[in-house]
Amino acid sequence: MFSGFFLRYQEIRVIVVDEKGVVRAPVQFLREDGDQTMKTDKTPKNLGIFYAVYILSLLFFGTNGLYVSRISIAGSQIVLFRTLIGGFVLTVLVLLRGGFALDDIRSEFGALLPGGIALGLNWVALFSAYRLLNVSLATLIYYAGPMLVVLFSPLLFREKLTGIKLAAVVIVAIGLLLISGSIAAGGLSIPGLLAAAAAALFYAMLIVFNKRIKKTSGLQTAAIELDIAFVVVLIYVLLTAGIPHPTRADLPWLLLIALLNTGLAYVLYFSGLQRLPAQSVALISYIDPVSALFFSALFLHESMTALQILGAVLIIGGAIIGEVQGKRRETA
Repeated sequence: MFSGFFLRYQEIRVIVVDEKGVVRAPVQFLREDGDQTMKTDKTPKNLGIFYAVYILSLLFFGTNGLYVSRISIAGSQIVLFRTLIGGFVLTVLVLLRGGFALDDIRSEFGALLPGGIALGLNWVALFSAYRLLNVSLATLIYYAGPMLVVLFSPLLFREKLTGIKLAAVVIVAIGLLLISGSIAAGGLSIPGLLAAAAAALFYAMLIVFNKRIKKTSGLQTAAIELDIAFVVVLIYVLLTAGIPHPTRADLPWLLLIALLNTGLAYVLYFSGLQRLPAQSVALISYIDPVSALFFSALFLHESMTALQILGAVLIIGGAIIGEVQGKRRETA
């Protein structure tokens, strides 16, 4: 959210990213271990392995809320540990694989820097929403972020807003209204609702900035943005919650969210997405929010009203429709 054999190929062109700051669609052009020859992406023989690897990474991401609920320090302080350890591990991995492409990074630092800032603030807002609201509702509101990008894509990227994409945005908006209305009527946390909305906004900003990154590889982008996010979150924590003092009981959960859900999960995530078809990635990626809902119900005993369940179906369904439509246009 490590090991060398997973990452034999390096991306040349980044297409779409998610809240983790990494590519959502399989790369279309690859460079193999220093070979400067451009290669087209071919379907691997052992495709089942890469499906399993990719799904496992999404299940790791889906457990973030569980770990946050078991840690006593503030959400922003958890993010500080996550960016510190995760960024360090990914940076070491990049260095072991030959180092950073400095020329590419310099030319795209204008997108990498705000992307890292958005990533850090994104996680701070989301983890705060987990605490103030609950994991289920925070996750659903958060996943409306990509629809903001779809809605403003004609202005931001000069992309045509098709009827299907517009319908997807409307479906997600209705789902959000059902959830936010039930939160207000039910007396749940309005600050939690605002924190989740802020997380969705930073998620959308992260996508916008990372869509502008064309040369820097996905792994290097993730490492750089995590390191930038660490600096941003460190400043935020010093100004708000202060230096964290985790208890002994917190340490195992902090290590899990930093090493497994960031370090290892990122490697698995790259390994699968680089070799799977775009349509498969678009659909399978929603295992992340669905698994978050399932885990929160199973382990945290969170419940949802009928209106909230309907809102969840509309948000996830609308997001899938919008994303799959976008992938079809890219692969057409």
